[in-house]
Amino acid sequence: MIRRTLIAAAFAAAALPAIAQDAPWPNRPITIMGGFPNGAGTDIYARRLAEPLSRALGVPVVVDNRSGAGGNIASEYVSKQPADGYLFMFGTAGTHAINAALYRRLPFNVTRDFTPVVLLGDVPNVMLVNPEKRPNLQTCQDVLAAARARPQAITYASTGNGASTHLAGAQFATAANLQLLHVPYRGQPGAIASLLAGDTDVFFNQTGPSMGPIQQGQVRALAVLSRERLPALPNVPTVAEACGLPPMDTSTWYGLLAPANLPAPILQRMNAEVNRIISTPEFRTWLIENQAITPPAAPNSPEQFRETLAADIARWAEVVRVSGATVD
Repeated sequence: MIRRTLIAAAFAAAALPAIAQDAPWPNRPITIMGGFPNGAGTDIYARRLAEPLSRALGVPVVVDNRSGAGGNIASEYVSKQPADGYLFMFGTAGTHAINAALYRRLPFNVTRDFTPVVLLGDVPNVMLVNPEKRPNLQTCQDVLAAARARPQAITYASTGNGASTHLAGAQFATAANLQLLHVPYRGQPGAIASLLAGDTDVFFNQTGPSMGPIQQGQVRALAVLSRERLPALPNVPTVAEACGLPPMDTSTWYGLLAPANLPAPILQRMNAEVNRIISTPEFRTWLIENQAITPPAAPNSPEQFRETLAADIARWAEVVRVSGATVD
C-alpha cells in the first residue's frame, strides 16, 4: 500500500510541469521592455498602455527599460528570450529600421529574430528652441540665417547617435543645405536638459515628450517635420510653411514586438487586446491631443506591421545614405 502511494505521488509530481505548461496564457506577469530611458516617448506610451492591458489580460503588465546603443541593448536581450508571451518589446522605427542601416553588425536580425505584434502609432518630430537662452532664434528662418552665417555654429541635440532625433536633424540640414553641429546625448532626459540649459541651440525632438515643455513655455516649437500640421499643435507650421523648404516627413512609428515564433494564439490575443485599447475614444484622444501621435488605421494586423517594418527598413536606409549620418 505504501509502495502504491509513493508511485502515485511520483507520477503526480512528474505531471506538475506539464500541467503548468498547459495553463491558459497568461498566468503570470508580462513585461514590456523599452530600449530608452525613463521619460522617453516610448516609456510614456508603454506605461499608459500597461494599465488597461493588465486589466484586459488579468495579470500585471510591467515596463522595464534597458537603455543604451540606440535601443540595441534591449533588442538583443529580447531577441534571445523564449517566445512564451511573457516578454514583449516596445520597438520603434529607430530600433528596428534605422539601426539596421546604421550599424554594420548587429547581434540580432531585426526581421528574423522578432515577431511583429501590433503597430502603435506614427510619431512626428518637432523643431524646438529655448526662447530664454536663444532669443535671437524666434523663427525657423532665424535658424537658417544663423546657420548660413556661421557653418556648424548652430548645434542640435539628439537622443543618441542614429536616433530618429539625430536623423531628423540630419535630414533638415541636408534639405536646407546647412552645416549643423550634432551633439548626441544618451536618451531624452539629457537632450532636453541640454536645450533648457542653453548648451545646445535646437532639438528636433519627438512630439510626445515635447508636449509638456511646449505647454509650459520652456521651449518654443518652430516647425513640425511632417507634411501637415498636427491637431495637438495647430499653431505650429510645417517645415515647408515655416522654413520655405520642400515638404518633409521624419515621422517614425512605435510598435509592440516579441521574440521570433510567438505562438499564433498568443499573437492574435495580444494584437486584439492592444488594438481594442488604442481604438477607444479615451486612448485615441490621449494619443492625438496629448502626445501628437497618429493612431494606426484599423484593422492593424501583425501582417500589416510586418509590411510596414520591411518598407521602413528600405526607407531609412536611403535616408541614412543621403544624410551621411553615422554612429561612432
